[in-house]
Amino acid sequence: MSQSGHIPARGFDTAEYQRRTAAAQRLMAAEGMAAMLLTTEPEVRYFSGFHSQFWESPTRPWYLLVPAAGKPIAVIPTIGVAGMAATWVDDIRSWSAPNPGDDGISLLTDALREQAGDDGRIGMPLGLESQLRMPAADFLELCERLSGIEIRDARPLLQRLRYVKSAAEIDKIHHVCQLTSRAFEALPEHIAIGMSEREVCRVLQMDILQRGADNTPYLIGASGPGGYDNIIMGPGDRLLHDGDVMIIDTGATYDGYFCDFDRNYAFGEPGDAARRAHEVVWHATEAGFAAARPGNTTSDVYAAMQAVLVEGGAAESGNDVGRMGHGLGMQLTEWPSNRPGDDTVLEPGVVLTLEPGMQFAPGRQMVHEENIVIREHGAEWLTHRAPLEMPVIE
Repeated sequence: MSQSGHIPARGFDTAEYQRRTAAAQRLMAAEGMAAMLLTTEPEVRYFSGFHSQFWESPTRPWYLLVPAAGKPIAVIPTIGVAGMAATWVDDIRSWSAPNPGDDGISLLTDALREQAGDDGRIGMPLGLESQLRMPAADFLELCERLSGIEIRDARPLLQRLRYVKSAAEIDKIHHVCQLTSRAFEALPEHIAIGMSEREVCRVLQMDILQRGADNTPYLIGASGPGGYDNIIMGPGDRLLHDGDVMIIDTGATYDGYFCDFDRNYAFGEPGDAARRAHEVVWHATEAGFAAARPGNTTSDVYAAMQAVLVEGGAAESGNDVGRMGHGLGMQLTEWPSNRPGDDTVLEPGVVLTLEPGMQFAPGRQMVHEENIVIREHGAEWLTHRAPLEMPVIE
């Protein structure tokens, strides 16, 4: 339970789904789209409220249509009808799946033809960060059956819709950020030199769950003498020694919404170079926070952080992963990216990560990450601010 006692209500009221659908339909009208076809869990959930762990099974495809007017239409396996019927969606068309001979394609074709006729336009997310959660052969067959109908990329439309979060969405993200922050703060009391990366991460994971998170689908841990050289592969069975630095980065969820931030820990004295690097990335985060104001862009946020990193000793390519943070919400990483050339204008209600990183010695990295929300007056922290000095584990 949250120490503040506030636990956000699960789900959303029908009015929220009505607003989302109406906003989509206004954008669809500008694009001349008769319907929008969605196949992935976040998009289906965003418009319907259908929230099920059954998506972990790759066997069955799920489809949701957002028509030019009216409520969404679900075309789903029969096993999901009861769950979908509990949402605000009432037009539910189903088939007994799996059915390799026709796994919903005939039903889906008919539903799309009802909306688009013989020569209309259908939107689908096809661009950057899009995924097609249906068999590729079925998609090709669907395109053949929809001959005469134009399929247009709806990814920009969906990005705009999900970019600005509602108050209820922000409340869920703030909640999971807070409980995960407290777990990070309590961690030094329960870990010690000699434990493995995996053991340390398991301690944190169990605490996050006990504090009320639903899941921790993303939890990495990497360490090394005086710093680390790889932040996406751990945790492993490496034992932590005096002089090591360990990063732990986690994406925990509450009611389908993510936090995504990290903390660095020194095992014994970290050394002057690692201590200084931690201070640099901490101050870079401060610079990104100050730049994260309505009217500024994601590229402005990147430039503010990069300037501090360069002044602090990083090369111009000191962060070579392509960006220093990103959108956050129903997915661990969402559009946009804090990077040169992104230039997405910040607006109140946008949730971002700030993630500056630098190589401070050959093969040694230091990365820091926090979560923020943009308000009318500027940015607010969703996470508890990390300390300027790395916690030292004896």
